Amino acid sequence: MSLVPPAVESFRAAEPRPARARTTPQLLILSCYVLGAVALTWRLWADPATHVTVGDPGPGDSDLLAWFMRYAATAISHGRLPSLVTTALNAPRGINLMWNTSILLPAVLLAQAALAGLVLVAVLAASRPRLVLARVRGALTGLAVGAAVMLLICGYALWVQFFGPLTEHGSPWPATTQFINTPASFVTPSGGLLFHTRASAAAAASYPNGLWEYLAYLGLPLIAVLLFAAIRFWRDPKVRAAAVTFAVLELISLGGSTLVFHGLRYPGQLLPWHWMQGLPVISEMMPDRLAILAAGAAAVVLAFSLDLARSAAPQASWRRRSFATAVATLALLPLIPLPIQATTITPTPAGWQAAFARLRLAPDATVLVIPIPTAILPQAMLWQADTGEPGSLVGGWFIGPDPAGRAAVNSFGRAAKGVWSLDALWVGNPRVLDPPRAQIRAYLGYWRPAAVVAVASPGSRLGRILTGLLGRPTIEVGKVLAWRR
Repeated sequence: MSLVPPAVESFRAAEPRPARARTTPQLLILSCYVLGAVALTWRLWADPATHVTVGDPGPGDSDLLAWFMRYAATAISHGRLPSLVTTALNAPRGINLMWNTSILLPAVLLAQAALAGLVLVAVLAASRPRLVLARVRGALTGLAVGAAVMLLICGYALWVQFFGPLTEHGSPWPATTQFINTPASFVTPSGGLLFHTRASAAAAASYPNGLWEYLAYLGLPLIAVLLFAAIRFWRDPKVRAAAVTFAVLELISLGGSTLVFHGLRYPGQLLPWHWMQGLPVISEMMPDRLAILAAGAAAVVLAFSLDLARSAAPQASWRRRSFATAVATLALLPLIPLPIQATTITPTPAGWQAAFARLRLAPDATVLVIPIPTAILPQAMLWQADTGEPGSLVGGWFIGPDPAGRAAVNSFGRAAKGVWSLDALWVGNPRVLDPPRAQIRAYLGYWRPAAVVAVASPGSRLGRILTGLLGRPTIEVGKVLAWRR
């Protein structure tokens, strides 16, 4: 029996907790996230200037992002905003940045988030139609205001993207056969996870899009827990909405082609993406990456279900409350990752900056650098990002329109063969014949470079060909040969 009157106990219960008690859980959670991130990326932090992740993104995507960061920083340092169309890459044709990762990455993420949001709203609307109808007017007003603000901020950029130079349509990624998840990927752990087998790691490594796109894995324990939680707490609108959103997004991530799993065939016509892949904007998406948002919906299902399960258990029954927590923890254990593998980047060639200093080119001069940057050999973009030289590059790793206006990777125009031919010579491919001098001159006539800079030795096959065509190098320093034109 308590000696404290009930009114006093009620008053004490109603007293606000001290600020320190309220912030401690948040700080603990934040600290766990930080420690987890450091444990995952410590190989990169060992030397951030010279290390990137193994595979893609990196070095190709890493070099591309470094180039975009340098491009924006250079513009800001000169007191202007970055141009949305530029010849700093893929000269003389240039690129439209609105169709590339500089802007496209957040746009794609927002588009996928918007799709997930639409699914969530649709589920909630179906669950509570009367409540939705009562709030339609306010929602439409909010959407109209948001659209007006968006057009005010983004109107010019969107006009450049859809009506400006170098516009394109479609996607460079064949989403019917590429960038889709498979049923096996939901239950087969890769070698990047703590709990895996040799067989599962080998199966995941054979994934057509590479391990960097292996995004769907959840594991059988978590899938089973999510299924049970969705059924057990279906009446709760939060759990129901998150569960349906999770299921729909995972279904879309399977793409639109016929699926085969353990001999069973599922027609592609019955998959949502089969009917969505031709829609404007939606067609630009990579369906496999919807699994990232689906994982967020799965986390919502798990969190709300765990809270409901613990709340339903009597306060005095700590075993029942702990049991729900233990089940959720065990279901998440298969998702523990190993530290990310890292590799060193290709360093800037010795003599690079000295060669450009002696060339004394205009800040925006176009330079043909060999190796010509492509999605396969992008390192010249990183050298440009590190040093600011040259101001304009021939080639590049970018997305641009092909002759038909469709989005394509490595769309170099009519001198595309010259890019691959010179890069093959730089690599030293013995199967590639020396291109005729007249042909190289035609390529140079299209590119109109102010200088040619080759990372090669004078006695190399490429060095001999360029010397025979352009004469003795204007500058020879370190590993760099340069001709001023």
